[in-house]
Amino acid sequence: MTTTTLTRPLVTSLIEDAVTAPSMHNAQPWKFVCRAGTGVIELHGDPSRAMPREDPDHRALHLGCGAALFGLRVAAAHRGRHPAVRLLPSPDDPWHLADVRLDGPDDADDELDALHAALRRRHTSRFPFTEEQVPSEVIGGLRAAALLEGCRLVVPGAWHTDTVMDLVHTSELFEAADEAVRAEIAAWTRTGAPGEGSDAEGIPSYAFGPRQYDVTSPVRDFGAPGRVPGRVSARFEKRPQIALLGTVGDTPRDWLKAGQAMQRVLLRATLDGLATSLMSQPLEWPELRSDARDPGSAIGFVHMVIRLGYGPQGQATPRRPVADVLTFG
Repeated sequence: MTTTTLTRPLVTSLIEDAVTAPSMHNAQPWKFVCRAGTGVIELHGDPSRAMPREDPDHRALHLGCGAALFGLRVAAAHRGRHPAVRLLPSPDDPWHLADVRLDGPDDADDELDALHAALRRRHTSRFPFTEEQVPSEVIGGLRAAALLEGCRLVVPGAWHTDTVMDLVHTSELFEAADEAVRAEIAAWTRTGAPGEGSDAEGIPSYAFGPRQYDVTSPVRDFGAPGRVPGRVSARFEKRPQIALLGTVGDTPRDWLKAGQAMQRVLLRATLDGLATSLMSQPLEWPELRSDARDPGSAIGFVHMVIRLGYGPQGQATPRRPVADVLTFG
């Protein structure tokens, strides 16, 4: 294998694809450093975008960065390169999350390349889905996608789905009673007119979706009463179809693997015509998170609840300019 020369146009285009990844409250907690002399692109977590109250151990931050790392891998494969990844390469620097060396050309992964078309089509949808069941063969493909990244995707049965929904309701009560959590969420939601606050980060009001008449679906409601005048209400699916993404361990390395698996599953789902949304609310409370797993499953720790179905794809949320997240060293 030969190492690819990292030109500025190439690296910029790779990062433009990578940052389409989802992250908690669209905080985009990543930084990239291109080391031209070594042929390596470094991925770093950005502690200034951490959420001390909702994500004190930075697990969600790692998930978002892992998703961006997977997007970088897909972008590299699309350009005929093979991304060789090393996780947590600097033991003395916990914010240095990964190194990516690009080998090639002609060493690309065709399965990764096939996902590239979904990078800019994948959006979080907080809108109602239909009651149409996702075919078992599609679910099987999503499970296989998670396994390729060393993670497991479990589709819970009826009783387990009810348990997760109960945890969603409980976490909503916890959140409503915690002023610090509500303030943190408010800091990352955009309910004002364009130009008020940052238009390149956070969750804009158009992405909130409608309110639920009855809370039957695990969709987080970012629109506190009175913050978005004229917001409509709608009925959501009565029997939501969800999947739980998890790993055996619960370390930063596991979180980065889970983030990559999450993005791989979401991109595969997008190509399969599914709409998706992510729910971490019950996993943000230690006293609830352990109850989300099925004691009989191989998952030791759940990292994300993924809602799947057929419905509106949702709209793209803003991203920071590449110049804000990429430096050349």
